[in-house]
Amino acid sequence: TFDALHDFRAGTAAEPPAATSPDLAFEIRKGYDRREWALELMSDLQLNPTTFDVRLRLNEDTEVAAGKLRAALGVRTEMQSRWRVDYEAFREWRALLEHAGILTFQATNLELDEARGFSISLRPLPAVVVNIKDAYRGRIFTMLHEVTHIALNEGGICDLNDNQRRNASAKIEAYCNRVAGAVLFPKTDLLRTSEVHKHRPTDMTWSDGEIEALSRKFGGSREALLVRLLALNRTNEKFYYRKRDEYQLAYAVWRKQRKEGFAQPHVVSLSSAGPLFTTLVIENFNREHITASDVSDYLQVRVKHLPEIQRDYSGSELVGQGG
Repeated sequence: TFDALHDFRAGTAAEPPAATSPDLAFEIRKGYDRREWALELMSDLQLNPTTFDVRLRLNEDTEVAAGKLRAALGVRTEMQSRWRVDYEAFREWRALLEHAGILTFQATNLELDEARGFSISLRPLPAVVVNIKDAYRGRIFTMLHEVTHIALNEGGICDLNDNQRRNASAKIEAYCNRVAGAVLFPKTDLLRTSEVHKHRPTDMTWSDGEIEALSRKFGGSREALLVRLLALNRTNEKFYYRKRDEYQLAYAVWRKQRKEGFAQPHVVSLSSAGPLFTTLVIENFNREHITASDVSDYLQVRVKHLPEIQRDYSGSELVGQGG
């Protein structure tokens, strides 16, 4: 009964591939399986999933839509400003999504050129999957883009290059990008910053220092910030595309030079599965509802690593209500 998701969120390719690769098909299948397992594990703990009930329409105002999502996630700008390290910002955004009733997973064996993320909009417990090989701020934007898809009830593997495709799918992608940017950089708070306040409204160019300071303040990428400034008519397409090309070139160099460090199997397993799913598995194991072999299957790690998982597992609030 499995159908590959219909959309495609590419890393750099302008068009989706002719066929879904085995790696991508596997990650999609794994996302579906983990969601089903999470529901079963919650049932075993007599928990009902928290309901993510934000519903958006494609013609809904971007600022209104972003406000609904920010309210549902419980995020405030002063919180974002405290997340000074990229990993910390990713971790905190991920926790907010899971607390709101959205599973978050990371694909570990998928090339960025093929997909940066996808979403499963089934309810309860919709799921967002991001590519672990992406930069942290890229993953944050992907999560929020995919949450918008879920709110539209349009789950899929989505194309970030909305300017490349002029069809119904491209309209959805463009809308999701705009909303994700507005969630990251709320209009009122962005325009109130000292950097924007001091910048002449007629000056469509921004210094690297201004861009870096604003992106750090809100925890979004530099390109996401420029998309937001473009939407607010504080920059123009000429400047945006010039800087975007510059960032993409720098990002390509970063990816080429970045050394893939060796991570211990149980660390990769926990990072891929996410806090909520890991909590459900460990809690069921601790209550003897499942075996060590089951834990190995759920978390896709060898049984011999279970002591390490239990040692490093810090626990997470179970998102749900008692049944």
